[in-house]
Amino acid sequence: MGEHGFSGKSTSEIVDITYRQLDYWARTDLVKPSLTQAKGSGSRREYSYRDLLELKVIKSLLDAGINLKQIRKVFTYVRKDLGEDIATANLVIDGSRSVLVNTGAELVDILQNGQGVLNVLPLAAVKDKVDARIVEMFPERSAVIDSPIPRAVGEA
Repeated sequence: MGEHGFSGKSTSEIVDITYRQLDYWARTDLVKPSLTQAKGSGSRREYSYRDLLELKVIKSLLDAGINLKQIRKVFTYVRKDLGEDIATANLVIDGSRSVLVNTGAELVDILQNGQGVLNVLPLAAVKDKVDARIVEMFPERSAVIDSPIPRAVGEA
């Protein structure tokens, strides 16, 4: 059975961003809809559940004061490691690098050894917010949040 996608309008509401932000991020290749991309006037983008999680991570980072240029660098790194274990990971960002941390002990080590950590984003909280919003808006799709998170197209 194929994955049910989310329209641009629904995606922007679930993630709590404007449609204009969503459109800009798609046009500038920050997060392109992985199910259906816009192909001319009147066509509809269709976002996957994984896309929603990535968009919510971006929104959370923006809310934490991290600029879009740095977020683009973060996502170059995170995309290859952001997978099924999203609910157990923390994203740690300092001035020059990004680290995806999977255990509490690793997180403590990084925080103790790092100078000037800008942000620690518990990805479980991001997933929980997206899941709650989907259930609120689309109760019939609650099964989507119980299934494993598929890798992006082209990922191993």
